[in-house]
Amino acid sequence: MEPEKPSFFSTRYIKFLGGRNTFFTFIVLLLIGLIVMVYDKVSFIFNPLTIFLGNVILPVILAVIAYYLLRPILRLIEKIKIPRVWGILIIFLALIGLITLLVFLVVPFLKSQSTRLVEELPVYLIQLLNSLDSFLRTSFVADYYLQIEKEAMEILKNVPAEVGKLFQSTISSIATGITSVVGAVTSFVLSIIMVPFILFYLLKDGEKLPKFVIRVFPPRMRDDFQSVFRSIDNQISAYIQGQILVSMCIGFMIFIGFTIIGMDYALLLGVIAMVTSVVPYLGPVIAITPAAIIALVSSPLMLVKLAIVWTIVQFVEGKFISPQIMGKSLHVHPITIIFVLITSGSLFGVPGVVLGIPGYAILKVIVSHFYTLFKNRYNRFEPNLENQYEHTNNKVD
Repeated sequence: MEPEKPSFFSTRYIKFLGGRNTFFTFIVLLLIGLIVMVYDKVSFIFNPLTIFLGNVILPVILAVIAYYLLRPILRLIEKIKIPRVWGILIIFLALIGLITLLVFLVVPFLKSQSTRLVEELPVYLIQLLNSLDSFLRTSFVADYYLQIEKEAMEILKNVPAEVGKLFQSTISSIATGITSVVGAVTSFVLSIIMVPFILFYLLKDGEKLPKFVIRVFPPRMRDDFQSVFRSIDNQISAYIQGQILVSMCIGFMIFIGFTIIGMDYALLLGVIAMVTSVVPYLGPVIAITPAAIIALVSSPLMLVKLAIVWTIVQFVEGKFISPQIMGKSLHVHPITIIFVLITSGSLFGVPGVVLGIPGYAILKVIVSHFYTLFKNRYNRFEPNLENQYEHTNNKVD
């Protein structure tokens, strides 16, 4: 008898994809695509849900960040036999005391420095532009610069005819902007008010939430989902705690370095560096911009000192602080981080830049875990295929 020819479903590639189940998978993907298309056509139905999520997402995110920062402290309090609720109250009282201390001691000084910087920054910019203009007029590109200036003056001659329309559109834009700002400020204040209430219940019952969610799934899937939740929790916790500590270290080092070299607004610039350093790679670029303008206007020597301080801070942070605090908890390549930040920022703006990396880490955990499950399920074909491959090679030899 002739040996039975292997069917299409017995090939290595199709078996790896699931054999006959491959077509079922394709059909499922097609149905998912159709469902997405239908939901896109009737998206207006979900506008109330979108508005609700838009108002709730900010306080929830702030509360989650605070939860991961305060959870280790709460666990230490519980280890000394203090009940959880009392531990939460102790933490809240300590936070109120710390915020009060900052408001009375640090905030007035920062406010005065911020006011001075806002008032003097236009002066710095004008001095910088004048210096740049003087340099360009005497440099090797002077002819090109003067030609561009002449063409710009020709264009500006026709501007007065459009001033009226421009003024009207500007007034309309300002009115719309003021309305948007008032709405945004109101929403932000309400979000801040909601944060303590959400944080209290997260600290009280946050560790029970994954167990409650796992019970929704079938028993045979609960171990897998528990593993996923545990990995996500570890990733988020490591990232938030580590990034906050790294940012505080950067802000402190910037403040000390700028104080040593005599830079104006050292404390304010250190706080700006601390806040912006929450965003990897892009944050330091934002933080150094006002410092570079001030140093460039002050003197070329101050700019050199600034470059030295910034280089030392980045070296210490990259070689000693981040490896010790962050370790390799995320396992994300720097190029990938930059792409994620650019993409998430383009899609969601500032919240996307801040939440892009932890969101990518969560997605990576989920995809990696289920891909591992997929391989473990269908790799039962591999030993047989490997034996067939070795048997065929032996015949050829």
